[in-house]
Amino acid sequence: MNLSDVIENLVEERGLDKEQISYVICEGLSAAYSKKYPDVDFSVLFNKKSGAAEVFAKKIVVSSVSDADKEISLRKAKAINSKAKSGMVIEVPFDGSIGRIEILVAKQVIANKIKELEQSVVYDEYKDQQGSIISGSIHKKERGGFVIKVNDVMAILSRENVIPGENLIVGHPVKVLLKEVLSVARGDYQLILDRTSADFVKKLLELEIPEVFEGLVEVKKIVRVPGYKTKVIVISKGKDIDPVGTCIGVGGARIKPILKELGREKIDIIEWTDSPEDLVKRSLKPAEIDRVEIIDNRVATVWLNQDQRSFAIGKMGQNILLASKLVGLDLQLQDVNPFGELPDSTEKEEE
Repeated sequence: MNLSDVIENLVEERGLDKEQISYVICEGLSAAYSKKYPDVDFSVLFNKKSGAAEVFAKKIVVSSVSDADKEISLRKAKAINSKAKSGMVIEVPFDGSIGRIEILVAKQVIANKIKELEQSVVYDEYKDQQGSIISGSIHKKERGGFVIKVNDVMAILSRENVIPGENLIVGHPVKVLLKEVLSVARGDYQLILDRTSADFVKKLLELEIPEVFEGLVEVKKIVRVPGYKTKVIVISKGKDIDPVGTCIGVGGARIKPILKELGREKIDIIEWTDSPEDLVKRSLKPAEIDRVEIIDNRVATVWLNQDQRSFAIGKMGQNILLASKLVGLDLQLQDVNPFGELPDSTEKEEE
């Protein structure tokens, strides 16, 4: 059986190691022979010179043979190996044949082993990139999400990890967070992708803003409602660095690529302050806050004008929810002048 061409084709098509492929094929053939001859202990070796698989039966050297499948006489053993002695185990060339059923067994074993090899290659290549931003292209849409082609590997961006409302188009490039790299594929995929987590936005900030990547501007905390808004607290590690201005850039040059990647989602960049009251005020932007009182480090009462209430609350209450998560307090809104005349712009929710 000449296997050189088979091995070369697999190496070229799958990008696998030639020695590993040879070993896998021999394993498959060994399983096939064991299927037909269950009482024989086989070993199969690939002969590089002849390109053939050589099948051997392992037998014990004995003076008198009682089980031909497992034993060989000393006389015959010495003809194969001049150093053979009673009690030794030697490999004897096996000339028995296998049929169609056994060949199917070999094919199945080889296919499974090659799949394991391929998964091992993918895992080794991407395991150190887990948690980072990678680029790919939209390959196709499936019932459960999108298949993303990352180099030559197909990865899965499940529906729950797609930003609500975004329109991903087949063939277009896309940035994704490599959320998880599996050693064994889940279904058809080993690379699990994400675009909805706070980590995705944080890694985009690191990708687009050198000072964040280098640690000169630190992202202290980030909270997100995908498709609506992300709020980020940043702090400068240098006295001369404005953390908010650094993240936004001149004319918004630095934040615009991130906003473009996120579609309609907004980002509030908030500078850290040691004052909890001021941090609450900043967390509720774009609302203008009059004053804040914090009770027992659990609840913050926020006084604001009636016309700022809708901005503080946000669409479907999401702005105040994000602010509460950001500062770790229950935020309760109070009107500065609850009995005064209300301005015309009241109760219009932030779009």
